[in-house]
Amino acid sequence: MGQLEPNANEVAVAISTEKSGFYEGFNRVVALVPKLLVGALILWVGLSPSAAGEVLLSAQNWSTASFGGWYIYVTAFYTVVCLALGIWPRTAHVKLGKPDEKPEFSMFTWLSMMFGAGIGIGMLTYSTAEPIFHFANNPDTIKGITTGLDEDNVRNAYKWAMLHYGFTPWACYGVIGISLGYLSYNRGLPLTIRSALQPLFGRAMSGTAGHVVDIVAILATIVGLSVTIGYGVSQFAAGLFNISGAQWLVGEGGKPTLLAQLFGLTLIISASCLSAMSGLNKGIKWLSNINMGLSIFLIAFFILFGATFFALQTFVYAIWDYLIALPAMSTTVWTDNGIEPSAALQGWQSTWTIFYWAWWIAFAPFVGLFLARVSRGRTIREYVIGAMVIPSIICLVWLAFIGATAIDLELSGVAQGSIINADISAQLFKTINLILSPELAIALSVVIVILLLTFLVTSADSGILIINTLASGGNQSQKHTKHVLIWGVIFSLLIGVLLSAGGMDALRSVMIIGALPFSVVIALMAISLVKTLLIEEKKPN
Repeated sequence: MGQLEPNANEVAVAISTEKSGFYEGFNRVVALVPKLLVGALILWVGLSPSAAGEVLLSAQNWSTASFGGWYIYVTAFYTVVCLALGIWPRTAHVKLGKPDEKPEFSMFTWLSMMFGAGIGIGMLTYSTAEPIFHFANNPDTIKGITTGLDEDNVRNAYKWAMLHYGFTPWACYGVIGISLGYLSYNRGLPLTIRSALQPLFGRAMSGTAGHVVDIVAILATIVGLSVTIGYGVSQFAAGLFNISGAQWLVGEGGKPTLLAQLFGLTLIISASCLSAMSGLNKGIKWLSNINMGLSIFLIAFFILFGATFFALQTFVYAIWDYLIALPAMSTTVWTDNGIEPSAALQGWQSTWTIFYWAWWIAFAPFVGLFLARVSRGRTIREYVIGAMVIPSIICLVWLAFIGATAIDLELSGVAQGSIINADISAQLFKTINLILSPELAIALSVVIVILLLTFLVTSADSGILIINTLASGGNQSQKHTKHVLIWGVIFSLLIGVLLSAGGMDALRSVMIIGALPFSVVIALMAISLVKTLLIEEKKPN
């Protein structure tokens, strides 16, 4: 198929920016409103942490009960759209860019940047936690089909784990990346979220409606990054404790102390600001390559010293089980009808699947725009393979070789519940403590902490750059020191007060509530993308 030519009659998106002053180069409304809203949240939570924590939890419960089905169905819709565009020959060969344009980054760097920004931190936390939790309890054990903590539950545990790390979550990023890449590089629109809705709403995206779209995207990015960094600093503290044994790092039940979390937060945000100021082709690219190299080392270590044969079996079975069960898992909504086990199923789905979908959606504006930025010169099929299929396989490798080792230790009786009963931030370290000598466990913990830091810094600095891009009407060069530092301070204060108000529960509550508006935006982006490609596909090349 030839490259689609721009439509001469297409309505452009014109975004006004300040010509001088503090917000020079930025749209004042889009840059200022998110700061005011987040500032108000910080002030409210900071002044009344206990009351704020209770209100946020109540709002989360209401949001989950009222819109849980929406999250399930809309993410399934994203998945169908992305896979269809990557498979359908007429759209699959459309290049995100000019016909003769070559990719800016090598395949290794491209995949490294996508994986690091999109999921790296989650894998370090959940490569052990996800399989081990579902090994103990999942919908199949709730319905009595399998038995928790029994060998017959391993395959089911991985089926549900892959639901949360397979095609569906990566499709949240995929819709945005393809939409923005196509409309920006092929149609000349600004690289900002509102541009993806231009085919549906035309000139309205240049004014107030467009401002609202970009503001919603910035707010979603803030809450998604806050949860990610919150989990990251918790595991960072657990890693430091495993290395040093310093008691100030952990408290009751092995949970990281607030002081340890704030220490990690300060360190990570400071490094992120320095990296963001260096730009995409320096700090972020360099850190992404380090991420991938250390990730390969960690996986290779578990292949050599973990439960390798058990992990290989799990890997193969998980692919089959996941693909067969995907349609049903993606579209089943459980509600409490007063008959057991409906309440337990609804509780599990709210705690896991709906939380995950909110997390991925909240993370999507920044990762999707970031992926569009680094995917210029790739075809839609390349994008779907590189941003959906390959990351899903990489996630399964992590879940299989690290998670299966933890499950094998529990099945064999070696762990005696020490992994499954540990705090989520410590489960990976508990696993390596059981398979290695104390000296080697400390050495590997150092590697994991370094990898965690680079993943966290990559995500945070990419997020700050993307927020500035959205606020400047798609200008990718806006990385003025003062604006980078302001967002660094905002992130630090927001995460800090929410951790003080209710720990990770408060962060989760804000994210689940904040992701809801942007889930609608992504759905509209998917409709807009399909409309654009269908209409343009009929035109002569």
